[in-house]
Parts: sequence; C-alpha cells; structure tokens
Amino acid sequence: MNAAPRLLRWYLDHERVILGASAVVASLVFWEGLTRGWWADLLAPVIGASAERWRIKPIFVSSPTAIAVAFHRMFLVTGEIWKDLRVSATEYVLGFLIAIAVAIPLGLAAGWYRKFSCAVEPFLSALNATPQVAFLPLIIVWVGIGLWSKVVVIFLLTVLPIAINALASVKTIDTRLLKVASSFGSSEWKIFRNIILPSSVPFLLTGLRLGVGRAMIGIVVGELYAATAGVGFMIHVAGSTFETDKVFVGVIIIAVSGLFLIEIIRRNERRVDVWRPKD
Repeated sequence: MNAAPRLLRWYLDHERVILGASAVVASLVFWEGLTRGWWADLLAPVIGASAERWRIKPIFVSSPTAIAVAFHRMFLVTGEIWKDLRVSATEYVLGFLIAIAVAIPLGLAAGWYRKFSCAVEPFLSALNATPQVAFLPLIIVWVGIGLWSKVVVIFLLTVLPIAINALASVKTIDTRLLKVASSFGSSEWKIFRNIILPSSVPFLLTGLRLGVGRAMIGIVVGELYAATAGVGFMIHVAGSTFETDKVFVGVIIIAVSGLFLIEIIRRNERRVDVWRPKD
C-alpha cells in the first residue's frame, strides 16, 4: 500500500536527473531517426513527398551511433585522439593558470587601491569591449604557431572575467565592516586577510566558472588558425574532409570537459555558501 508514496518520493528526490536524462535520450532518438529516415518513413503515408524533408544525410550531421563508433575507434582502436588531448590539455592548463595568477591579484589590487583602479580600469574596459580573437594574427607573428600562441589566446580570453569579478568583489564589500575593523586598529594586511579575501571568494569562483568556458573557446579558436595538433585542430581537419562524426567527437570532448570543470567549481561554491551567514 505504501509503494506509491515511496515511488513518488523517490521520483521527487531524483526529478532533476530523471527529467534531464529523459530529455537527452529523447533528443538522441529523434536525432538518430532523422539520419536513418525513421520519421520520413513514418510520415510518408500522411504527407507524401514532403516527408523527405525529415530525411537528412548523415554526412551533414552524422548520427549518435556513428559518433559512438568514432569515439570507440579514436580512443580504443587507433588511439589517434590521445595526442590531441595531451596537446590541448597542456595549452589549457598553462593558459588558465597564468590567467589566474595575473587576474586575481590584478583585480583585488584594482578594487582595493583607488588610484591603481583608475589606471587599470580603462585597459580592462577596452580589452573587454574588443574581441580578443582579433589579436590572433599578431599573436602568431609574435610567438609563432607553437604552444605559446594558444596559451596567449587562452590567457587573453580568460583573464578578463576573472579580473573583473575580483575587482567587483572588493567594491561590493560592506564599507561598515571596513570602518569597524579600522576603528579597532586593524592593519591594512589584517583587513585584507580577514575581510576582503574571504568576502571575495564567491566572486572569484564565479569568475573562474566564466573563465572555464572562455578558455575552452580559446583552445578551439587558437587551434583552428595556428596549430598542427589538438582537439580544435582535429575538429578543423575533420570538418574540411566532411568527417562529421569526428567533428562531433571533438565538440563533445570540449563540452564534457567544460561541464566537468564547471561542476567542480560549483561544488566549491556550495561549500562557500555554507560559510556565509544566512538571513
């Protein structure tokens, strides 16, 4: 008799996962049907020749099963993807870490020191308003098409959201906290360590989450124009030769990697929320 309430409770506890997985499965089935002509055959008796619009050639969009076969071949049979993954991962880690090392101190300093902020903000605003990929031809001229051209592109795309969030984190701190700390004789270093830095953590994590996506864009854009290996380069070559299954393999790798990194940052954001006082 209690089976129905227990089932309902289980569904409510897992509703997000169930609905998300169902939507993904339904989309994959619909996609597979487009490439295999299932829907064209199903609609043909009803709408006649117009049903052919529901038949799409796999060369244009591939299919979930073909992409799965390409994954198996590239990872387990030929192993051709591992070199590209190693190259792209190296570029990503270097560019992202350098961006963090520059952006966080820069943003915190600009938020804390008014004169430094006046000097830095015009450059941040100008760079933010400029598509950083426009610098790619110059970057290739300066550092060539090797590793560092992609590192620089990733750095330029990633440094802005992190720096801007770091700057905003300082400017949004309640000034009453700073006045109270100063009135009790706290030094500037103690104020920074005990008030500014802890209050900035949520903003910094948000900047990192935004930077993850920007860095993924940097990998693809940099390797499209200036590379001889990497996931972006593989996507470019596969697209030029109409190997759409390999294109989707590269796109899925980029998307899944970004989602994985963002989820790690989100988990840390939830830990930070525990520290913050509740209203």
